[in-house]
Parts: sequence; C-alpha cells; structure tokens
Amino acid sequence: MIPGNELLFCALGGSGEIGMNVNLYGCQGKWLMVDLGMTFGMNEYPGIDLVFADLEFIENERENLLGIVLTHAHEDHIGAVPYFAEELGVPIYATPFTAKLVAAKLDEAGILDDVELIVVEDLERFEIGPFGIRYVPLAHSIAEGNALLIDTPFGRIFHTGDWKLDDAPQIGTPATAEELTRIGDDGVLALVCDSTNVFNPKASGSEGDVFDGLLEEVKRHNGRRVLVTTFASNVARLQTLGEVARRTNRKLCVAGHSLDRIIQTGQACGYLKDLPEIVDPEAAMDLPRSDVLIVATGGQGEPRAALARISEGNHPIKLEKGDVVLFSSRQIPGNEIAIGKIQNRLADDGIVIVTDRQSHIHVSGHPGRPELEALYGWIRPDILVPVHGEIRHMREQAKLGLSCGIPKAVFQKNGDLVRLAPGAPGKFGEVRSGRLVLDGDIIAPADGEAIVMRRRIAFNGVVSVAADRKGNVEVAAMGLPLDEDYRAFIEEARGDVANALAKAKKADHADRVEAARLAARRAATRWSGKRPQVQVLLLES
Repeated sequence: MIPGNELLFCALGGSGEIGMNVNLYGCQGKWLMVDLGMTFGMNEYPGIDLVFADLEFIENERENLLGIVLTHAHEDHIGAVPYFAEELGVPIYATPFTAKLVAAKLDEAGILDDVELIVVEDLERFEIGPFGIRYVPLAHSIAEGNALLIDTPFGRIFHTGDWKLDDAPQIGTPATAEELTRIGDDGVLALVCDSTNVFNPKASGSEGDVFDGLLEEVKRHNGRRVLVTTFASNVARLQTLGEVARRTNRKLCVAGHSLDRIIQTGQACGYLKDLPEIVDPEAAMDLPRSDVLIVATGGQGEPRAALARISEGNHPIKLEKGDVVLFSSRQIPGNEIAIGKIQNRLADDGIVIVTDRQSHIHVSGHPGRPELEALYGWIRPDILVPVHGEIRHMREQAKLGLSCGIPKAVFQKNGDLVRLAPGAPGKFGEVRSGRLVLDGDIIAPADGEAIVMRRRIAFNGVVSVAADRKGNVEVAAMGLPLDEDYRAFIEEARGDVANALAKAKKADHADRVEAARLAARRAATRWSGKRPQVQVLLLES
C-alpha cells in the first residue's frame, strides 16, 4: 500500500494494548516509522520473554520507508530495534540519551556498524522526505521524553509519545504551557496522544513531590536498612534517591546491571552528575544498617532481578528482620502474582514493605484526565487520535477529547489504515498486524504451531508412543497426574495401542499412526481426565 497525495496513519503496535509501540505515517509515496518497541511475554506465551509487533506490512514496503524516529528510551518504544533495524535498513533518529542506549543494544547484537544511528542534538528540526520533524521535550519517567511535531504538506501532527505534566521534573526541562500554546496557535491538524491514564481523575503528580515523600519515608525508618526498588530507566527517581541518601546521611548502593547501565549512560549525557558516591553491595553490608540506602531492580517481580534474588537469599545484599523495602513504582497489570511472591517472601522474613498505596513514594509518567484536558486546550487540534492504550483507554480518550471541544476523534487499533487528510478523517482499510515472539534465538509467529503446541502441552501433558511392525509398543508420558497409577496406565495404554495397530494392519502409514494416537489419547483420558498431545513414532521396517 503506497500512500498517495494524502496523509495516513497506521499503528502496528500499541493501539489496543499498552506497550509494543510501532506507529507509521504515510505521505506522498513514503512512510515514516515512530518508535519500534516490544512488550514482555505473559503466561499466554509459555517460554517466551519478548513479544514484538508483526512488521510484515512495512517490511513489504521498506523501499518506501524513510526512517525510524524514536521518542524516548523505554523498552516499549525501542526494545525491538536490535531485532529489526538491520532488516528494515533505514536511518534511526534519536536524542543523545536514547541514542546511547540504542547503540548499546545494537552493539550487543553485533550490528552497530550496520545500522545508521543519527543523534539529534539540541532538538533541531530535521527533514525526512515530506516530513519535517522537531522534538518537543515533555516530562516522563525517563530522561529525554519527547513529543514529535511533524510538519507535512497536509498539516501538522503533534505526536505526544509518553508524557505527563510536571512542574518539578528533577531531570530535564519540559516545554512550558506557553510554548505548547504557541504550537497550537500555529495550527495542528492531529494530536496523536497517550491514553494510558485516561481513567485517572487526578493529575499524575510531580517528581518533586515524590522527593518529599521518599525523604519523609526514609527518615521514618531511621536505624533500619532501607531498600528502594524502582524502574531502572527512571533517571529522575535515581536523582531523587541520590539526594535522599545525602539528606539522610546514608551511603548509596545500587544493585542491578540495568541500573548501572542507566547511571553510566545518564552521566555520559550530563545527567546524575551530583549523584553521591556509590558503594558496592559488599561494602554496603559492612555499614551500620542505618547508614545505607539501597536502590535495586526487580519491583515488577522479575525472577532474575536483584530484588528477587535478595528475597531468596541469593544475593550479596542481605536484609534482616525490621529492614524496609519501598516499592517506588507502579504495579504493571499482569505482574501482580510475581510481585506478590516476592513481597510474601520478604514479609515472611519480617521485612517491612511500603508501597505507593501507603505512602507518596511514586507518581506515574502518564497523563491523568486534567493533564489531557490541559494539553487539548493548548494544542487545539482538529483531530484527536488516541494511541498507547487498551481499547477501553482509547475509546474513553476519544470521548474525553470530543467533550472538550476537539472537532473530530478517530478511534483506531493495530492494523487500521486511517486517512487524516484530505477530506474527512477516518479508517479506510486494514493491513496485516499481529504479534511475533522471540522463541530461543528465533523470531516466530505468536500464534504459530510451536506456541500453540507448547500451550496445549502445558495444560494437558504429552504422551509418546513408539511401535514397530512386529507388535512391539512402548509408551511414555509426561505431565499427567498419575504418580501412583503411572505403571498401570502405561501397561494398559501399550495394550490399547497394540490392539489398534493390529486392527489397522493393512491400512496405510498415516492411518496406522492416527489409530495409535487415538488409542493412546483415549487411554490417557480414561485414566486422568486429561487430553494430552500424543506423539507417535511408527517404525515400518
């Protein structure tokens, strides 16, 4: 699908889900990609850590793809870059902090020299085909969060990326209300906007307020060892915690490779310059409990992160009864069970747990309703296109925008082709969209046979059958609840399979395999109530 003399929008990821953001703009025969993110595998994908948007549509159009512009460095906006950048073969544009993190990913993948990474300094405007692009800094929970102001022959687009309003952001200088109003004064055709927190009736709050909350909470636990877990990418929170350590006369200790990487990258870009001296975990354990503040990864329950290992007693950092863990992060939906397991282990050891529900120690990086309403008033677009949310989030933001006086709102989801101009905006077609997974070293369809089979095996187990023409049959099973009855089941299943093969002696190979499969499965269902997957190896020689 080659764009004509028109302005198109199409999301391949991030519209209908929170995460995996991939957005396309089309104009005068060319496409521009904004962000190339991923999400993390849930229980629906056994054995899978990373999930990507299916890029088949734009891969087929890559001769017309001009470049990829990254709004900021969160994984749901950059995480897929090392897996697809070389194949897409176009320049990637990013601000310095984002570029350094992307470069590290490309280097780790061994393709740094094969991908053109263009660092946009000083937020200068740049041209990519029919698109003129300028970064507009907005507050978010990472350094260098940016909106994109995209000029096209058909009007301007204000693509927010992830954002919030913050009068005391601690890191960076976001655009002011006056600057955003001037953008609106010059005219904006479409506002493509983050929908994550649209149901929040209050503003998300300031990082400066979190500083006060964390300082008060750490002071309250004087005499105890305090550990704070937060998102590694939240450079502003690291700045806050460094100052909290200084104000409470505690040494700062950092636990987690991703925190080390973010601190190193941040300092290389001019951030975190006044962070206190960091002590290593071994040195921290030699300090009095009241003299150390630990920052650790793992607040979302990640099994290999520092906090999980600390809670299991498998880390140099040891917590004792009465020590405190502050969860300075939002619980991402889907992580409740994993987080709960860690918190239960900590509680069982007598560790005091404090979350953002008990104390003001975290604020979201996404806009609540008051912030959305303020942005609408400043930008005053002709069209609102909600993105970055589940269906319910985007539907609600469309309703909110219309109620605030935006003339038109376009609801869309992954794969929808939307024409923004000329004429009335709206959906006019669909392209292929979906999910891919990183399965070992292979990128495969999320609904492919391997994942479907693995899911079935996880629920019902597997039975293996081997047989030959002489009537010898062997049966084995895994995952069936037959601990005490296993041997009896095997003997009966072997007999059933042998009888089925004898009856099908004159049938062709495929029919004999199917007869053996059905006999083994019926035996398993009779004994266990499960309907396992059955694998048959039939030796005909």
